[in-house]
Amino acid sequence: MRSEREMMELVLDFARADERIRAVTLEGSRTNPRAPKDMFQDYDISYLVTDMQSFLDDPDWIDVFGERIILQTPEDMAMFPPDLGRRFSYLMLFTDGNRIDLTLIPLDEKDEYFREDKLLRVLLDKDQCLPEVPPSTDEDYWVKRPSAEYFRDCCNEFWWVSTYVAKGLWRREILFAIEHLERYVRPMLMKMVEWRVGIQTDFSVSIGKGGKYLEAHLTAERWQKLLSTYPGGSYEGVWAALFAMGELFREVANEVAAALGYAYPQGDDERVTHYLQRVSRLAPDATEIF
Repeated sequence: MRSEREMMELVLDFARADERIRAVTLEGSRTNPRAPKDMFQDYDISYLVTDMQSFLDDPDWIDVFGERIILQTPEDMAMFPPDLGRRFSYLMLFTDGNRIDLTLIPLDEKDEYFREDKLLRVLLDKDQCLPEVPPSTDEDYWVKRPSAEYFRDCCNEFWWVSTYVAKGLWRREILFAIEHLERYVRPMLMKMVEWRVGIQTDFSVSIGKGGKYLEAHLTAERWQKLLSTYPGGSYEGVWAALFAMGELFREVANEVAAALGYAYPQGDDERVTHYLQRVSRLAPDATEIF
């Protein structure tokens, strides 16, 4: 596996030799002093270039970086509509295990680009034309303090969509139930847990994409409670996960409410929990819930 030094030299040597590339930047976790270092970290590289089209017309130019296991070019895919405007990205996993996510950016977008993210480091600036970049920081990704209205809406969404999960389970529509559990209910639970971490840390940390740093901020007991909210592939497993979610949400939301001076909707919680318990005990041929 090529070392970090070898990979960075490869990226920079190619850029130095190509007149179309006027600047090179590094983004993401490799610029974040708080991010754990390991062999799976991507090299998030951007080339600021003068002639985008000449790169796009020659798809083989990226072969210089090594033999690939797989390549993805999101801006050239029908399934994923492009959202980078005039930019173009090459996501490359190599046979030695390294990965480069390389983005081409028109040079005339440099000012806009440098306003987008504070996790950024300039590696090469041939023309000394780039804005001054402050030390890299992940502060844009820190947990944000919720307003009372946002807290209220999170609670409402959690308990409201929980009823859809119950409906799907009683109907024996397990995929519908899991879809609503994971797509709508879980994000509200994770948001509430995130706010609790924010309160503990004075809203000065990031829990990472997908909550990947969350375990470090939870007690062992609470971490196990969170893990218990993930269902297996059975109706009983999804019911158990739903009730575990409700228990954990109630516990954490009350702590958040107390710390921030907000009101927790205890009535909604009690009424919906009673409804869920009732539905979980209904016979398959029942015609009335209550």
